[in-house]
Amino acid sequence: MAKLVSRTYGEALFEVAMESGEDKAGELLEEINGIREILAANPQFDVLMEHPGIPKQEKLQVVDAVFNGHVSDELANFLKIVVSKERYKELNTIFDYYTEKVKEQKRIGVAYVTTAVELSEPQKNAVRARLLETGGYRDMEMHYSTDSSLIGGMVIRIGDRVVDSSIRTKLDKLTKQLLQIQLG
Repeated sequence: MAKLVSRTYGEALFEVAMESGEDKAGELLEEINGIREILAANPQFDVLMEHPGIPKQEKLQVVDAVFNGHVSDELANFLKIVVSKERYKELNTIFDYYTEKVKEQKRIGVAYVTTAVELSEPQKNAVRARLLETGGYRDMEMHYSTDSSLIGGMVIRIGDRVVDSSIRTKLDKLTKQLLQIQLG
């Protein structure tokens, strides 16, 4: 249910942004990132907005007082709709969906690269360059992590696609093949 809500509201916000032009989508994304930072620094705001004992009208007044004049009219009105429809709890997932849509529209890929050891900067640049060549993206947002259990090689995840060239996976496949061989 939450995925449907985030998709519906995120898509609506994206359509509003696109009606105002491609630049507006990026501007709204910057505003959303700012709101996320503010909300992360002020968790009591979430408590207030999610409190069942506070009337919806008071919550709308708070949103109006906090955001009007500080964010674009489109985003301020969107936040009021989210609060009036009692969907504030899904705000982060709505923002996540919107962020994915903007990155998709701007052809920005998001890659998660896991290696057995930390990559050097030239190695990271080479991985990024190769993904840009083969992925059809204009830019890449790279996230690196290490997992010593991989032994060697790397695992790259972009969206729902995974390329696993780790030694661990190769050893697992070899083990399965050897177990399938029938002796005698």
